[in-house]
Amino acid sequence: MYQCPKQTIQHSSIPLFSLVCLTFLNLSMKLQYSIIVPVYNRPKEVDELLESLTLLKGGISFEVIIVEDGSPNTSEKIVLKYREKLKINYFLTENQGAGKSRNYGIQKATGNYFIIFDSDCLIPENYLSAVDKQLQVKYTDAFGGPDAAHDSFTYVQKAINYSMTSILTTGGIRGNKNSVGKFQPRSFNLGISKKAFDKTKGFLDLKIAEDIDLTFRLWKYGYETQLIEDAFVYHKRRVDFKQFYKQTNAFGAARPFLNTRYPETAKITYWFPSVFLIGGFVSLFGILFKLPQGIYLYVLYFSVLALHAAIENKSIKVGGLAVFSTIVQFYGYGTGFLKSYFLKNKKP
Repeated sequence: MYQCPKQTIQHSSIPLFSLVCLTFLNLSMKLQYSIIVPVYNRPKEVDELLESLTLLKGGISFEVIIVEDGSPNTSEKIVLKYREKLKINYFLTENQGAGKSRNYGIQKATGNYFIIFDSDCLIPENYLSAVDKQLQVKYTDAFGGPDAAHDSFTYVQKAINYSMTSILTTGGIRGNKNSVGKFQPRSFNLGISKKAFDKTKGFLDLKIAEDIDLTFRLWKYGYETQLIEDAFVYHKRRVDFKQFYKQTNAFGAARPFLNTRYPETAKITYWFPSVFLIGGFVSLFGILFKLPQGIYLYVLYFSVLALHAAIENKSIKVGGLAVFSTIVQFYGYGTGFLKSYFLKNKKP
């Protein structure tokens, strides 16, 4: 690293000299990116992810670390296909969970800034350029990016993506800068510096919400996070509603645990899906007493949601499916939250 030369200077020349030194220091502290991908039984998805990485533009160098988390159906042959196209390393470990696999991959990486993707993501060609540009303008030791639905996704995947990202469902907290305060990066699209990783020790041994837990510990140690809106990925998520229910139920169950561990981060908005769910049952019960006003409000809400989803996705079918996926999401999250809350916030 460049060091300012030791010499005697006049007091009046210090500001200019310091500026020159800082310029050299900034140039010498170039970010070196390592992309970390934990994998379990997803060779097809890994193939698509790696193919998308070969198409990245901007000329920014990076390495790829694939950590196979004890998969019976490995991605080794897929990785070999890309040896000539990408700087890539492949590690096969015993099954230890996504969090530990990410930590393992980071420990094997050579970069000073780590970007973590889920294996079922497709990366747009301008992703890394967007990240590098924003970190040069406003550096933070961690960041997150949104997710979007790719044209190749199924109708169900597009509906689920809408439910997870829309301003009408989650308030846009997963990727709308106008809807977030301090952004909580999610592990499907998360960046963290080596310095911050070393300080926090990375992900803890949690089955769910380990990314939010990491964010809270980053804040605790004084590290700043940010949303980089242009650094989005196409995230396939769950392929059917049954899997989506399990995922959202786990998310809901994890929140009371996090609220207990980090009480300063608790918000009343985390109760909204549960309140929405209870309100729905009360409204249905009200019909028996000829009080249908509550149901009218729900019908109005879902009608607006269906129209909005259809317009955003240019598909009436996605609009209809988005209603069902939102019901699944609120039911899964709401019941998981209530059960966890009244069972004294068990560790997820």
